[in-house]
Amino acid sequence: MIAVIDYDAGNVGSVVNAFRRFDVDVIVTKEPKDIKKATAIVLPGVGSFNDGMEKLKKRKLIDMLNKEIIEKEKPFLGICLGLQLLAEIGTEHGVHRGLGWINGKVVKLNPSSPTYRIPHIGWNDVRLLKNSELFKDIERFVFYFVHSYHFIPEDESVITSITWHGEKIVASIEKNNIYAVQFHPEKSQISGLRIIKNFIEISGEKERCEFNLDKEGWAW
Repeated sequence: MIAVIDYDAGNVGSVVNAFRRFDVDVIVTKEPKDIKKATAIVLPGVGSFNDGMEKLKKRKLIDMLNKEIIEKEKPFLGICLGLQLLAEIGTEHGVHRGLGWINGKVVKLNPSSPTYRIPHIGWNDVRLLKNSELFKDIERFVFYFVHSYHFIPEDESVITSITWHGEKIVASIEKNNIYAVQFHPEKSQISGLRIIKNFIEISGEKERCEFNLDKEGWAW
């Protein structure tokens, strides 16, 4: 079972729908007991860093996430805010502590020209820096972004891909069993669905996922 954590931070429905295209056992949950039973865990989210952390605390999910992902090393996928919360520190509306799974901090976008608007919304080319199972079989590296802050890891070796919006932006990171993307795979058509597909296979929920495509590039 793949657990998608609903901590009232948005975009859960579209993420779950993307997973269900592959006929896998996926559950939306706020309960630590479900996280304990899951074989893999997905943390989506939009909104501010501090608000996201406060909601995880309110749901008493942080200790369970630490145990299941850091200690037991269950496969984990963070999406958008779910990537940023992995940092030690977030600087949105003050300085706040994150999950601290990956050293680094989340800061506001600071593009080199005012032609690059904040928030960064839209489709961007992504450049893969190293091989990653999460990007397997992807032919078109274009994904959909919506964010005003970005994560700067201390250890650049965890960065698997980058994009550009008036400055270099980390598009994805990977460390052991932890995978995370700044973009929204659930909104990124066929390339995003392949990210979902690859994570399902990484999780062991299905050895091989197959899907057909309609004329617009969506699976059915």
